[in-house]
Amino acid sequence: MNTLDQRRRDTLKMLGMGSSAGLLGLFGGPSTAEAREQKPVARYVVGAAPVKIKSVKAIATAPQGSNLIVVKVETTEPGLYGLGCATFTQRAAAVVVAINSYLNDFCVGKDVDNIEDMWQAAYVSSYWRNGPVLNNALSGLDQALWDIKGKRAGMPVYQLLGGKVRFAIPCYTHAGGNTPEAAAESVTKFMEQGFRYIRIQQGGYGAVGATADKPDFKAANFGGETDNYMNERLYLKSVPKMFEVVRKRCGDEVELLHDIHERVQPIDAINMIKQVEEYRPFFIEDPFSPENMKWFANLRQATSVPIAMGELFNNINEFKEPMVNQWFDFIRIHVSQIGGITPAMKVARLGEWFNIRTAWHGPGDVSPVGHAAHAHIDLAVWNFGIQEAVQFSDKMKEVFSGCPTMNKGYMSVNEVPGLGVDINEKEAAKYPITTKSNWQVRKMDGTIIRP
Repeated sequence: MNTLDQRRRDTLKMLGMGSSAGLLGLFGGPSTAEAREQKPVARYVVGAAPVKIKSVKAIATAPQGSNLIVVKVETTEPGLYGLGCATFTQRAAAVVVAINSYLNDFCVGKDVDNIEDMWQAAYVSSYWRNGPVLNNALSGLDQALWDIKGKRAGMPVYQLLGGKVRFAIPCYTHAGGNTPEAAAESVTKFMEQGFRYIRIQQGGYGAVGATADKPDFKAANFGGETDNYMNERLYLKSVPKMFEVVRKRCGDEVELLHDIHERVQPIDAINMIKQVEEYRPFFIEDPFSPENMKWFANLRQATSVPIAMGELFNNINEFKEPMVNQWFDFIRIHVSQIGGITPAMKVARLGEWFNIRTAWHGPGDVSPVGHAAHAHIDLAVWNFGIQEAVQFSDKMKEVFSGCPTMNKGYMSVNEVPGLGVDINEKEAAKYPITTKSNWQVRKMDGTIIRP
């Protein structure tokens, strides 16, 4: 049998078996193996090429008056960089030095994908566990690496954390005035804007500024010229009255919050919280300073008012014992201080086991990048409780594009890869930071009151 006859016979045999692939192979077309090799391979099969850190630097700016520090991590992939918030308003210049002088040398050449390894290494690289300056720098680095990871994956960061469990983020805003009636009026206005959760304060924290009384330390020319005065008795009497007036005027549907800001003695805080229990606060924030944590056991026995705590914690391990003992109900983490998204997620997941919800600290002295980091976690964790609202000025939006947005009491993020916020460095340079801080609050005799 000649070669041509053999090929015909083989062809008929293959047809009988229904093998079109065999036909293609016999008549010069690609074999099954060759066809498989020519098929486009999905990106997820190949994976992304390794990318290294090229540089780490601090960007300092103050478009709304408060010092803001942003970490920018540039990579070996052209055009790929990440941003993170490292804002420590009161010691901003020190954080800039930590980032530029230490983090840059520490990070250059490392793989941008190994976030956990880099966090652990940076955390112990100074041998002693980090204080607030190094922790803020580490927070910025961590957030920037998550921003890069989201961009490399082509996903918003919340998708990398497990995806959405809510369509948007319920927020509370701040209402107040120098009288209970003024506070109630402020609450009414925010309710008309769609807010269902509103924090009420009379004057500043501890009713600072709510009285025209001149303290004795001022007359004695003691302390700093800009130091504030707090009348503790006036404050303790004012809070229950404020809750009473706001409830009567604004009704039972609105959720009311209040921040003690650690400014009174623990036993006084307990007695005051007991007095406001009948007005059903959503939570009372920071009743005790970190130096007085054991008082939470007494507070739990005295009242059922929900408590939020943690914005002054500097180390994630400070959350462990209070959460295991269920001393508070809301995790008040400052994500740009505790070390970034990586440790905040660990604390949030731990909270789920003990029915403790999140309430990230989101004041005006956090950059839009930091607020975006809050929001991405908020969208992804089941045990979310509430988020502090934020409003950005036009100057802030000129420096930072893609800021989180507020609508009817809800916060939303950009549906773009990464954290979704970018920075215009030329605009940022127009608003230099300062080294001034005005946090001193004193009693009548001039004794410093701890926040």
